[in-house]
Amino acid sequence: MTATITAPAQVKTSVRVVTATVRSLLGLLFAVTGANGFLYFMPGDATGLPEGALKFSVALFETGYMMPLVAGVQLVTGILLLVNRFVPLALTVLAPIVVGIFAFHVFLEPSGLALAGLIGVALAYLAFAHRDAFRPMLHAK
Repeated sequence: MTATITAPAQVKTSVRVVTATVRSLLGLLFAVTGANGFLYFMPGDATGLPEGALKFSVALFETGYMMPLVAGVQLVTGILLLVNRFVPLALTVLAPIVVGIFAFHVFLEPSGLALAGLIGVALAYLAFAHRDAFRPMLHAK
């Protein structure tokens, strides 16, 4: 029985490919959903939402500014992730939105919890992949 040893360069290349794929998929998701917040090209169906989720969503829409703000942040950060520029900044700005998405599905609409969890895991993975950029911010003086 022969054991194969993976070369370190091959492992680094694999990690880079996985990181680029996760970054691109997360960027595409947020760019598309952010653009949809302005162009409305994806149909939305609120008929199956639980009452609490519907009330919360309506309240956000009725503010007049919250949904365009969230859509704009999603669009800009999604584009930043897609073009691989200012990735740590984009991840930092997206973190509260991802927490909000996750909390919405935990407390108000559990059917989307798997996707919300996957988005959270993708964000956490990318934050870990860029941990050197976050180290100074997390260093206590």
